[in-house]
Amino acid sequence: MTIDSNTLFQNYFTDHKNYDEVLKSNNKINPNWDNLLSNLTKAGPEELISRQKEINWLMDENGVTYNVYNDPKGLHRAWDLSVIPFLIHDKEWQTIEKGLIQRAELLNLILKDIYGKRELIKNGIVPQEVLFAHRGFLRQCDQIQYNTSKNLLIHATDLARGPDGRMWVVNDRTEAPSGLGYALENRFALNKVAPNLFSGINVKQPSGFFQDYNQMLIDAAPKNVANPNIVILTSGPHNETYFEHAYMSSFLGYSLVKGNDLVVRNGKVWMKSLKELKQVHVILRRVDDAYMDPLELREDSYLGIAGILDVIRQKNVSIVNPIGSGVLENSGLIPFMNAISKYFLKEELLLPQIASWWCGQEKERDHVFKNIEKYVVKRIDRSNRESIYFCEFLDEAELNKLKEEILANPYRFVAQDKIKFSTAPDFIKDKLEPRKIMCRTFAIAKKDSYSIMPGGLVRVASEREDLRVSNQRGGVSKDFWIVTDKVQNHFHNYAWDNTFRNQVSDMNDLPSHTAENLFWSGRYLGRTLITSRLLRMCLNKMQSSQFDKSKDPSESLKIIFEAVTNITSTLPGFVGKGKEEVLKNPLKELNSLILDNFKMGSLAQTLGSFNNSYYTLRNLWSKDMWRVFDGIKKLWNKYDKTKEYSVSSLLKLLDSTTTRLIAFMGLIEESILVDQGLLLYFIGLQTEQASLTIEKCRSLIVAKYDEDLEYEMLEALLSSHESLNIYRYSYRSYLSVENVIKLVLLNDKYSRSLTYQLSRILKDIGKLPLPKGITDNSKCYNLIKEANQLISNSKIEQLLELDEHGAIRGNLDDLLSELSELLHQTSLSISDTYFNHSYQQTQLVNQNFPLQ
Repeated sequence: MTIDSNTLFQNYFTDHKNYDEVLKSNNKINPNWDNLLSNLTKAGPEELISRQKEINWLMDENGVTYNVYNDPKGLHRAWDLSVIPFLIHDKEWQTIEKGLIQRAELLNLILKDIYGKRELIKNGIVPQEVLFAHRGFLRQCDQIQYNTSKNLLIHATDLARGPDGRMWVVNDRTEAPSGLGYALENRFALNKVAPNLFSGINVKQPSGFFQDYNQMLIDAAPKNVANPNIVILTSGPHNETYFEHAYMSSFLGYSLVKGNDLVVRNGKVWMKSLKELKQVHVILRRVDDAYMDPLELREDSYLGIAGILDVIRQKNVSIVNPIGSGVLENSGLIPFMNAISKYFLKEELLLPQIASWWCGQEKERDHVFKNIEKYVVKRIDRSNRESIYFCEFLDEAELNKLKEEILANPYRFVAQDKIKFSTAPDFIKDKLEPRKIMCRTFAIAKKDSYSIMPGGLVRVASEREDLRVSNQRGGVSKDFWIVTDKVQNHFHNYAWDNTFRNQVSDMNDLPSHTAENLFWSGRYLGRTLITSRLLRMCLNKMQSSQFDKSKDPSESLKIIFEAVTNITSTLPGFVGKGKEEVLKNPLKELNSLILDNFKMGSLAQTLGSFNNSYYTLRNLWSKDMWRVFDGIKKLWNKYDKTKEYSVSSLLKLLDSTTTRLIAFMGLIEESILVDQGLLLYFIGLQTEQASLTIEKCRSLIVAKYDEDLEYEMLEALLSSHESLNIYRYSYRSYLSVENVIKLVLLNDKYSRSLTYQLSRILKDIGKLPLPKGITDNSKCYNLIKEANQLISNSKIEQLLELDEHGAIRGNLDDLLSELSELLHQTSLSISDTYFNHSYQQTQLVNQNFPLQ
């Protein structure tokens, strides 16, 4: 094939140093890439730029993120996908596939042996320090027998092209392998945005592999369990691959749980749902080994389940992968893998490995010290990435220090040849450039063998001469194609037989943490919307009164400022010590109330709280919801909290925020069914709206003002409550306290009235399942019922009565105070009844499980 060097491929081959996937050693184009290169050439730079922007937009819109701790770009970094895929022909892939199956089989046998007979150590195949000194070895897992024929159920392998042109094994991932969800999303995205790249190319689809994946989880259940309850255990939204946890939960249809959602009782694992404890049979874990059981492993862990190891020993639950499998992520095993293969399988390794020397042996250590400048030195276990030493870049003093460190604990170190990654084309600006790549492949236990995903996840170095290929270091990913000469069905059939499960999940399938986050999502969303409207009303008043900070605020503005502080609980603000100074520049305080995310009660801080609960529930929300919410984040990112904005600028932000929040609320009802947890969101939303309705009324209409000032307070209340138009339409009269109380507090037909909100909370709480042991009404139901009776028995004449001084409406204030306390007690009771997570158990003797 002839490439037009003046366009996409200009300068691509000018500095050819590494093995390139496109360019063969004789400087001819690899024929496997012909069709793709033709498609890229036909598309041209402009279209590829457009497609890349579309992919970036789609990943952003779909909320595909990769969390990087202490990342200056923020916690939720957007996932980068290149428009240029990576491909391997099926003829080569068949050889790789056989090697991957062999390796998975071999690691499975090693795992069984490590925690079983330990023949490898007894027969001198592997030195004991390679295994026992590895932080992944857990003596607590010794001699555990499992429900499945294989111990290793999921295996991921990192591959890179070696100097002989074959794919070499770089790493094994066995503890809680990540990447499957990202690989699947990559395929969906590229197929949607750039279908023309697939033209004339037969790409194998991964649908059959994911059917095997789902069946593997079902088959892992304890024997004689007809309807296994399968959950995905996550460490939470701050985990670097949390997007994938939520994605796979949504894709497979299994509950996403945290450690405190699960509890051990009577030798079994149970998930706390709203009604009762529900037995769990299979746990697909995304939590590291040592954190899985605070009773037997890391005592300080809040991520696992106390007592889970004892349940595993009794075969009453299956963990995928088994606890203790992290010992296989062991570079110290590499020098011995061929001998292990001969011992267990009576055959040579099919996939070559990186040349490695374990420093625990004197001869190998001496060799390493003599040639140390050529090698990469690292610990045998997965430790801090900064502990990987590229010796060619170290000076003499640094090399001597490294040697001393090795001599102190030689069995902890391994030296390896520097990996010479192959390169593949990546689209940089308006042309193709070679970038180093690494492929992650996936194997799933299937009956007596393993199923291999056709393709996987490809990671690309961010710079042309990078030595490392890592998402943590800013690399991008590629869709991984296995191309074949056989015509493929491009229909993605990801349906599988889930008839063993209930067709429609209900409240009893809802983990307690999910239920709690739904409740608090409603509360935070309600508070964010009401706070936004309140602040918008305040700024509109300032604008309409032609506010000038060189003059004292009007009496009505002072009352509204005080109300804003009281309703948002942002003391001292406009009411506490130093309020006179604050009133000299109220716009500064309002800027802080809106934009300062460190200020408790501010709009930014409330929005941040909702953001946290939203991320925790992202497996439930639709893509449209993500796009609306992402629009809010992008809107707020344009504002600098250290800058003081004008009234009009802040109003623009609040108008846009309010509109998006309302759109978001409308989409929530389309995402999940009422019986699947939406009910809890409604209860939280109505509780917050009712609480803030009470606070607004106490701040603005309990006190008695003169006629003109009272009119302004009534107008302020109705404006912040979005009720001014309906008041005018309903009463067609001058604003009066009596009619405002009737509309905002007592009207049982108006959805924004306090009476309506309280009745809605009562109705919804009445639909919640009663916990076991309660046959009548729950405490929270009785509390909200009391609040409903209290307001329904109120008389307007009594509420309008003034105290003996004629200053406040005492009966109204007493009613609102009582209702506020009843709502608070109702909320606490809901938490105690439905969100009371399992208590933390502790060990009698502390144990040390080092992280490095």
